[in-house]
Amino acid sequence: MKLTIDNDNRQLIIDDDGKRTTKDLYTREAFDLLSREWVRLGWQMKYPYTFSWMGRPIIQLPEDMLRTQEVIYRLKPDVIVETGIAHGGSLIYYASLCKAIGKGRIVGIDIEIRPHNREAIESHELYDMISMVEGNSVAPGIVSKVDELVGDAETVLLILDSNHTREHVLAELEAYHHLVTPGSYAVATDGVMKWVYDGPRGEPEWKNDNPSSAAHEFVEKHPEFEIEQPDWPFNESDLETNVTHWPDAWIRRKSS
Repeated sequence: MKLTIDNDNRQLIIDDDGKRTTKDLYTREAFDLLSREWVRLGWQMKYPYTFSWMGRPIIQLPEDMLRTQEVIYRLKPDVIVETGIAHGGSLIYYASLCKAIGKGRIVGIDIEIRPHNREAIESHELYDMISMVEGNSVAPGIVSKVDELVGDAETVLLILDSNHTREHVLAELEAYHHLVTPGSYAVATDGVMKWVYDGPRGEPEWKNDNPSSAAHEFVEKHPEFEIEQPDWPFNESDLETNVTHWPDAWIRRKSS
């Protein structure tokens, strides 16, 4: 697909498989198309690798962080379980939100917590709200350890941000979905892989081998869950779609 921005005439010209269409440049449709290309370019340029939260690198798109904040404030979960720790920025971010709300704690899981990252997280002001479990997130012993850290009556939000292959994400969903409380979510992050597979930092197999594919496969097997983008609590625009690295990520456990 070829996109041409004509600022003089306020148009977006779309050439796709020999078919040409023209959109008013200042429309929701043009915004969605250009945002998708901006996301693709930003991913290739490692734009999300330029942020930190309270001293720790956080490799996330800022909009995804803000949208997650909206959900956390609405749900006020007792526990946020996250697979994938890396530098610990997300753990610190979620802990800071829980601290501000006055409720919640974080459980982080990673197959390898590097010593310098562990030291930085453990010395952070918010570490008293964080528990870390080292090991393969889908290993039965690790799943059991996480189960022990979560109370039976607690509200849980699950965020999957470790190995992003379809097989692994599906295995994590199968291993941890029992923790997700009705009305809450399992979040299969980084489905952006299906949009960037043909770029310089992509791999051809990502077109189908990605977290979004895992999310759809999971909900087909589990009718008590559905893929649902959380509503925006504030919106005075005509926009409806997140500018995101997490397409089809929000897997809601139905309330009934």
